[in-house]
Amino acid sequence: MTFHDIVATLKTLVIRQYPVMLITVAGVVALSAMYLLTAPRQYTSTANLIIDSRKINMLQQQSSPTADAPIESAMIDSQVEILKSETIALAVIKDLRLVDDPEFTGGSSGLISNLLGTVTGLFAGPSAPASDYSLTRQALQRFQSKLTVKRLGLSYVIEISFRSLSPERAARIANAVADAYIVDTLESKYQASRRAAVWLQDRLKELRSQASAAERAVADYKAQNNIVDAGGRLLSEQQLAEINSQLTGARAQRAEAEARLSRITNILEGDAKAEAGGNGSSLIDTLATVTDTLNNQVIIRLRQQYLDLAQREADWRNRYGANHLAVVNLRNQMREIKRSIGDELRRTAETFKSDAEIAKAREDSIEKSLSGAIAASNGNSQAQIVLRELESNAQSTRTLADNFLQLYMVSVQQQSFPITEARVITPASISLGPSSPKTNLILLGALVAGCILGGMIGFAREMLDRVVRTPSQLEALLKVSCLASIPVVSEKEARQFASTAGLTRLPSQGLKLLWPSRDPQPGKSGGHNPANGPSASKEIDVAETVLTAPFSRFAEAIRSIKLAADLNSLDTPSKVVGVTSSLPNEGKSTTSKALAYAFAKSGSRTLLVDADIRNPSITRQIQPDATAGLAEIVLGSASIEDVLVSGIEPNLDFIPSNVGDRFSNSADLLSSSQMERLFRELRNQYDRIIVDLSPLAPVIDVRGTGGLVDSYILLVEWARTKIDVVERALSETPIVQSRMLGAVLNKVDMSAMGRYDGHRGDYYYSRYYKRYGYTD
Repeated sequence: MTFHDIVATLKTLVIRQYPVMLITVAGVVALSAMYLLTAPRQYTSTANLIIDSRKINMLQQQSSPTADAPIESAMIDSQVEILKSETIALAVIKDLRLVDDPEFTGGSSGLISNLLGTVTGLFAGPSAPASDYSLTRQALQRFQSKLTVKRLGLSYVIEISFRSLSPERAARIANAVADAYIVDTLESKYQASRRAAVWLQDRLKELRSQASAAERAVADYKAQNNIVDAGGRLLSEQQLAEINSQLTGARAQRAEAEARLSRITNILEGDAKAEAGGNGSSLIDTLATVTDTLNNQVIIRLRQQYLDLAQREADWRNRYGANHLAVVNLRNQMREIKRSIGDELRRTAETFKSDAEIAKAREDSIEKSLSGAIAASNGNSQAQIVLRELESNAQSTRTLADNFLQLYMVSVQQQSFPITEARVITPASISLGPSSPKTNLILLGALVAGCILGGMIGFAREMLDRVVRTPSQLEALLKVSCLASIPVVSEKEARQFASTAGLTRLPSQGLKLLWPSRDPQPGKSGGHNPANGPSASKEIDVAETVLTAPFSRFAEAIRSIKLAADLNSLDTPSKVVGVTSSLPNEGKSTTSKALAYAFAKSGSRTLLVDADIRNPSITRQIQPDATAGLAEIVLGSASIEDVLVSGIEPNLDFIPSNVGDRFSNSADLLSSSQMERLFRELRNQYDRIIVDLSPLAPVIDVRGTGGLVDSYILLVEWARTKIDVVERALSETPIVQSRMLGAVLNKVDMSAMGRYDGHRGDYYYSRYYKRYGYTD
């Protein structure tokens, strides 16, 4: 289903059911208006309370045992529930004496509530006087129903609102709730601090005794085990640490002395090897890499002299040659200086050796002292372990006692100066106007609710509406054409048509049509002629609207059926047309008679046959005193000439049924060979034969008319005949369904038809028919 189809369906639903929807909306709005008129005016005042986090942080910094946890969302929500609690409500009720206020303990206000209370009181017995407890509980219940407490977003602000019939009372109670909460918070903190102080005092005495006992145990143990404490450490431990530090320094000095001695020894050994190999400058070169020689002034001076002579020797050798006497003298001087440097190094090596031996001896001495201290310390290790345990216990007990002393002091201070984290930032003020009932909102809600409820009722009516209302619906149901939609003719229209056609009112006879006198036709002197003179008359019926108002919608619809029958005769023989319906009172007899009038008026020789033998409605209208009819002709007790009523209208005759006699076997009579023989004879005498048949559902007579009728016309009463009944009737009478000329929607309310056939609604407007002679 497309969007356009959905919109069209909804539009059709609204058009069809808008009266019910409008009534529903009007009813809901009326109820809301009644509520607005009777509901008491209530006023709302609001106070804002904040949970101050700075005070809480101050309490936490003081390490108070009663300090609250950090402010979280759950904590604020908890405060909201405290404000809603019975404790706060009862405190306000007591302070403001609300038990004596009729708003909280009196009868309900409002017209509707009073009416309900009055009705309830009629069935209830005499009530006993209310007790103080019941009055308090009643006031509490109403108080809590009028109180609203909520948190503003994610902030620390709590909104306290109260509704009352008096704006002053609403403001006073809202402020009283905030004050009662603050007082309750202070009282709870005071009680908590007082209980904590009492407990802390008892616990502090106990901890002090334990700390003193632990410290005495430490002192006694030191005296028993000769343990001396020097500056917070045991003397043996301090001695052991100092010896260990000295040993480390001695080992470092010994290692340094041995390293110097080893380096000097390596230099001297390298010089000896160099002399043996003929390289005399290796010692001088090595001295440049030895850091210690830089601090020996003798070696430094000799090395400088050696370098000067070596430079001069190289210069002279280049000038005078290597064997020159001066060059040889310089080399001899250089050799002496090198020998002097070697002697000085050997003296230095002896010094380093002495230092290394001294450092070794000092190290050995310190190691012996350390071994002695370790041996002494090992002797007291078990005692030191127990001592440490005693000291730890004493220190823990003393620390715990000091902490409890601090907490006790803070608790004592809070008892004298309790603080709360809550404070009022906006007190409640007197409201200038009522907060409820909200007129605009209630009316808008009622309008929306009415529309929704009306739509639901309209949809339910649409789903439960199992009747035929439109020609297209009828065509879809029967799979045949809808020949016409015959409008219902009201009494007003009948009077207007009758007066226009020359009808007059006779005393005690209602409306009568003055028919012109007609003589019996030749050869039919025994026939019945309803017009026996100029003053003869009969009651008017709706079928005669075809004659009295030929330009009316009713006449136009009958002519539409006639035209369909004429066109059908071009393809298949349709001389005998049977008119039936599913149920009685659907207008088949009126339609049959009107259709016969239409055929006769067009010049066709027409016969109207009342074949509804059990309920001959047409006979009661045209020949109410008939003692013989169709059944008597078939049974042979009367002839056609005896029964036939001629001259009803030019070219129109009528065969009635016996009004006074009822046949139980009417179906057998209609399906008999004598009936078929009669109709074959009638076919030769008339151009059209209109047969008024019985309805399909109550009786089975129509099933036996297959040999008589060429085509059938099924009438369905608009907005009354159930679809299921039509389907069932046709399924039980297949002869009608197979030979159906078409269906007719009868007794149609044209003013309402447009709502149900929306896409062709203009078809049903009367203004289009006025141009062609039709008037309301």
